[in-house]
Amino acid sequence: MAPVFRATLRVTRYTITPQHPAAHLFEVKLTVDTPNPAGQRFMLPSWIPGSYMIREFSRHVISIAATSSGAPIGVTKIDKCTWQCVPALGPITLTYTVYAWDLSVRGAHLDDTHGFFNGANVFMLAEGFRDSPCEIEITRPAGERYANWKIATALTSVAAVKDFGSFRATSYDELIDHPVEMGNFTHASFEACGVTHHVVLTGRHRADVPRLCADLQKICEAQIRLFEPESAQAPMSEYWFLFMVVGEGFGGLEHRASTALIVSRDELPVANEARVTPAYRKLLSLASHEYFHTWNVKRIMPARFMPYDLSTENYTNQLWFFEGFTDYYDDLMLVRSGVITTLEYLEIEADGIGRILSQAGRTKQSVAESSYDAWIKYYRQDENAVNSIVSYYQKGALVGLALDLTIREQTGNAKSLDDVMRSLWQRFGMVGVGVPEGEIERTASEVAGADLTAFFADAVYGTKDLDLVTLLATAGITLSWRAVAASSTPPAAGKAAERVPPALGAKIGSDSNGDAKLTQVFDGGAAMSAGLSAGDTIVAIDGLRVNAGSLERKIRAFDIGSIVELVAFRRDEMMQLNVTLSQPVNQTCVLTLNDVPPEAKARRTSWLGR
Repeated sequence: MAPVFRATLRVTRYTITPQHPAAHLFEVKLTVDTPNPAGQRFMLPSWIPGSYMIREFSRHVISIAATSSGAPIGVTKIDKCTWQCVPALGPITLTYTVYAWDLSVRGAHLDDTHGFFNGANVFMLAEGFRDSPCEIEITRPAGERYANWKIATALTSVAAVKDFGSFRATSYDELIDHPVEMGNFTHASFEACGVTHHVVLTGRHRADVPRLCADLQKICEAQIRLFEPESAQAPMSEYWFLFMVVGEGFGGLEHRASTALIVSRDELPVANEARVTPAYRKLLSLASHEYFHTWNVKRIMPARFMPYDLSTENYTNQLWFFEGFTDYYDDLMLVRSGVITTLEYLEIEADGIGRILSQAGRTKQSVAESSYDAWIKYYRQDENAVNSIVSYYQKGALVGLALDLTIREQTGNAKSLDDVMRSLWQRFGMVGVGVPEGEIERTASEVAGADLTAFFADAVYGTKDLDLVTLLATAGITLSWRAVAASSTPPAAGKAAERVPPALGAKIGSDSNGDAKLTQVFDGGAAMSAGLSAGDTIVAIDGLRVNAGSLERKIRAFDIGSIVELVAFRRDEMMQLNVTLSQPVNQTCVLTLNDVPPEAKARRTSWLGR
């Protein structure tokens, strides 16, 4: 049996250079001074924490070579993400190039306009050196056109001012938790509870940056005070919002002291626009979500993530809490901070309730199961996903809403979900201990002063719909449903409700010819009952040609129960089907504020902060 090699704490040194921006290549040099004498191994992560899907970052490694004491040595790939060097007694330097053309918050991207990378994409881990301090040299690309490039990262700089040059991290896990942006970007900052927060915008934009900073400041301070109501002390010394501005795009990924975000230009606030547009509200909600992760999942972590196994899936049933409750708090922080109004918040909540309760997948998969299967289902959705899975984000947010209102009712508004979050922060996050499976439920019951086993059995481990009608009523809010009318304009006072049109029971997209292609077919809808499937193309209805733009309009002109003849193609085979148009599966959820007794009003004010 070969001896087990255990490395003591030593420094791992990295140099990363945007070697060829036009070819999208980073060069990385990794040096270990005291390698394993039996043959040093190096591994590039297969996934990135926060995005629960195996992404095989090693596929972007273009070339690799190793030297020891200045002489070449052999290096062999031994599995999909691991390389091994031949035995060497002296220092080993591994040099490799990484192709960087993934413009996403999870990847690495490099061209003549900017560079961006997550450490998990570019920095290999030397086996036995995970807890070793890291020294990082980030080099400016060669050439006059890059002379004015700047750098933005939460990595600790050796110099007083952050610029290309030397940085350090206490461990490999810290190294890969600080994404890096470089280029000619807009940079602004604000103070939130005494901590400097940086805002970086990469890409062309006309954003009202002072307004963006002012709104983010309110949101950040509200979150800091939620976890530390007395001291208002943030868990990081600085924070960076790294926005990549594009024509169309949306997403974010959390880190310990920063977040990478990709947003559309039209979502940014512009000068002389006083209101919070729906698009800007969406951006603020995203930023709020990723910032809340500073506590929830980056520090309050599942025990099964400590430490992360970066080579394979890390299973947990708890993503309904770590992602779903974060999804609940992101918009709640917008209204509590005063960035949006109560009515705007209720509009957001109504939309979330409507989306979940219109999807058949909620009756087939629990949010605990959705959490566990994130690796193979949530991040790999197909045309049947709406019928077979439930989002641990969206359903998890509704569980957070229901639990919050339940605790408030159980305790006479003396306690809330905020107290659950603070308890988990103090007992686990602050001291770096992972949250065991089942601990969230135990903590919630403790805060509520009641056994909530039945609540979690239904809401988290079962598929029963939450009793939101009753719970929202305790805060003076009525939940009702409105069928989707033929017109988006509501009827005038005193007028009869508008006719409700039928639905095909499918999501309609467009193929390359502009024809109507069914991208999803909903359980129990007219399309499925008639035998239509996702991927089918509909070309005619009752003998008249239709396309992607006209099909839905023509269907809405009929009445519920009408039988129409559709001509469709499945692959190259024509089908003629009689379809009985049905009641729409999707209805609009409406939340309405009521005049309520003082007790309910106090509960609502405590909950929403207004």
